[in-house]
Amino acid sequence: MKTLIHMPPKQINRWFMIAVAPFIGALLCMWLFFEPPRLEVDPSAYVPNTDLSEETEQIVKGLDQAKVTADKTIASIEKTAKLYQQTTAAMNNILKTATAQAEVPERVYNRRITAKLGIPKERVSSDRIHIELFKINPGTYHGYAMKVKLKDPNAMKMSLGNASGKSGSAETTLQAVNRHGAVAGINAGGYADGKGGRYPLGTTFIDGKYINGFQPSFKDLAFVGMNQSGQLIGGKFWSKEQLDRLNPKFGATFVPVLMKNGKKVPIPEKWKTEPARAPRTVIGNYKDDQLLILVTEGYDENGKSGATLEELQSKLYHLGVQDAYNLDGGGSSSLILNGRVVNNPSDGSLRPVPTHFLFFK
Repeated sequence: MKTLIHMPPKQINRWFMIAVAPFIGALLCMWLFFEPPRLEVDPSAYVPNTDLSEETEQIVKGLDQAKVTADKTIASIEKTAKLYQQTTAAMNNILKTATAQAEVPERVYNRRITAKLGIPKERVSSDRIHIELFKINPGTYHGYAMKVKLKDPNAMKMSLGNASGKSGSAETTLQAVNRHGAVAGINAGGYADGKGGRYPLGTTFIDGKYINGFQPSFKDLAFVGMNQSGQLIGGKFWSKEQLDRLNPKFGATFVPVLMKNGKKVPIPEKWKTEPARAPRTVIGNYKDDQLLILVTEGYDENGKSGATLEELQSKLYHLGVQDAYNLDGGGSSSLILNGRVVNNPSDGSLRPVPTHFLFFK
């Protein structure tokens, strides 16, 4: 049977200290008396990489050269931009001067034709249209002249029928003006009554199509309207292709042609006497494409009041009109401006007709 020997804790600690003391002493001696080896570097032994230095030097030189080139490029761009600005300013001045000079003949021409009409009674002007209204009273008849400059081709349109849109429908020029929001309007082509309606006479063109098809000119009838550029077109046409070449925008038909290329067109004998005098509506143009509209007044259609076609033809010739066409007259003659009826209709009130020429601000 084994016997266990029990030692007190203090004795165990003393015994352990005695056992490890030699090792601790040895470690202390090594730390006090021995130093770690040092790495000595000789600066003279360092040899630089000459290839890398040369490459770096070349890069620096390249960057310096690039900066010089960039500075020159920037200076060149600034010089070019300044030159461009100077050139643009010079060209703008030249254009402004040329425009002003080009407008001089137009202003002179306009003053010349306006001087023959007198002092305007009323004006309407916008960026789309310029209208001047004159009173005409040569003694044998009286009425109004309306000079129209279309700055925008779309400032003039033609109205057909009435709000119902039915074939054969008609309305007064005032109704057409109000319905479409126009500033002015006149009656346009002739018409024929039948089948309970009032139908346009002859060839009528609107919204890119022929109403009731193209009808070749016969007897003294003539087409009158505007092309897509806002220029007055008209005359006799015996084929659809002939009229299509003029690129019509709208137009209607009546009789007769009064002026062509600044010259009087012989008036058929029939239209000199049936009736001799009457309220009339005439449309023509000047060399600069301004329009002139004459509307004369009369108290009936019996040939005792109003103007003859020959009188109006002479008036147009005197005013320097180039082309002119007679529109429907008598009780159909109407002139609307700024929401009011300017002329005195011979019927005592405006007559409903199927076509109207309208003008817009």
